[in-house]
Amino acid sequence: MFSRISEDIRCIFERDPAARNIFEILTTYPGLHAIIFHRISHGLWNLGLKWLARFLSGVARWFTGIEIHPGAQIGQRFFIDHGMGVVIGETAEIGNDCTLYHGVTLGGTSWQKGKRHPTLGNNVVVGAGAKILGPIEIGDGARIGSNAVALKAVPADATVVGVPGRIVTKKEAIIKDEKRQAIAEKMGFDAYGMPHDMPDPVAHAINCMLDHMHAMDDRLEGMCKSMKSLGAELSEMDLPEIDSCEISSAAERSEGDDGEAPIEKIDESKIVD
Repeated sequence: MFSRISEDIRCIFERDPAARNIFEILTTYPGLHAIIFHRISHGLWNLGLKWLARFLSGVARWFTGIEIHPGAQIGQRFFIDHGMGVVIGETAEIGNDCTLYHGVTLGGTSWQKGKRHPTLGNNVVVGAGAKILGPIEIGDGARIGSNAVALKAVPADATVVGVPGRIVTKKEAIIKDEKRQAIAEKMGFDAYGMPHDMPDPVAHAINCMLDHMHAMDDRLEGMCKSMKSLGAELSEMDLPEIDSCEISSAAERSEGDDGEAPIEKIDESKIVD
């Protein structure tokens, strides 16, 4: 048990840049306190001392704000960052090198006895506020995005986002990102810097616009090739570059003397009752 705890301490240095020394980790990290309590209570649970194990887990919850059922099986180098509000059910199984953030729930969807909580593979990262519900399997290296709700099995190295959770496959995302980057560079536009697995509404809208522009660009190129094959003469035309300096200077000129944008006067004759 002590060797596992020492591994838990070492992994904190690898995953938390705020960690400075072992004494600070031992005295101020509730995630480590919770896992130490769990190692002890899980041993008592396996020995048949179930009430004592549950009592110890309740004490740990009171001190750390993290609830881990003593029956849960947790692998090596497990890290709970911040930790407040984390709930791990009785039949949950967690592999090695997994990371959970605050507000995560590994819960069940049934009151029936037996396996009713999720199983996490190795190197799984679960973002803040995420919920993984039911006896589902999360593959090795999977990522569960913040506030996502996973109700179905997740394959290895996949990312789940949204409510209900949807899987974002890496291959499709790479192809889309390459197309978006190509059309954005052609336009002289710095694409909105959001990763493919972040469901930001502005990023999604801009990415959809770039996808549409790419499709229209391909169609126009095909039309030009067809017209040239019929003997038509078409002049080559490059897209004009967007000068960000001119845009910023124009925006500055539109501001008032005090640095605030001038207030546009309202024509009262245009107001309709």
